[in-house]
Amino acid sequence: MKKKLFYSGLILLLFLFGFYLTSTNVYKMAKAYLIYKQTDDKWHRQLDKQATKKLIDKQVPLYSHQPKMGEQIGTLKIPTIHSTLPIYEGTNEDELEQGIGHYAKSVLPGENDNSVLAGHRDTIFRHLGEVKIDDKLIVSTSAGTFTYKVRKIRIVDKDDRTVIVPKPRATLTVSTCYPFRYIGPAPQRYVLIANLVHTKR
Repeated sequence: MKKKLFYSGLILLLFLFGFYLTSTNVYKMAKAYLIYKQTDDKWHRQLDKQATKKLIDKQVPLYSHQPKMGEQIGTLKIPTIHSTLPIYEGTNEDELEQGIGHYAKSVLPGENDNSVLAGHRDTIFRHLGEVKIDDKLIVSTSAGTFTYKVRKIRIVDKDDRTVIVPKPRATLTVSTCYPFRYIGPAPQRYVLIANLVHTKR
């Protein structure tokens, strides 16, 4: 009789111990699955958000039409030198006499790739050399206001075409003749290269 009770108690003890282990593992597995599910859902929501943004950016162009040569397309504000300057489509002398010229073969400000602007050193850009790394360049157009931050300053030969090459991200390249006080046709170009950091549409 005692032996039977002993075995019954042992079986009950083993059953309770097994139940404890099982319930603990089930709890851990359930907790782990819940954490995985939340992380997975958050990751997928982030991917969906990025994909939607890319789809919207791809489908909806910033500009409804391509500006005509000589048309004013916006303004360039340079807070460092307290200047707000008009931007015209084209870089012929007619446009450069009025303000800044937008190189027509480059993208428009705010668009992905390299938007190239040029101006005369002895008029609108005579203080451009005072602009430093991390200073802001703010372009306002019909598509919105685009804030760029200067990341690089270059001095290149006047025939250097690298200033107009495509870029992997939205970039603003501002160029003028150099040296600033050179008499006659200047042999070099002073170039600001800035990345888009903020868009307001």
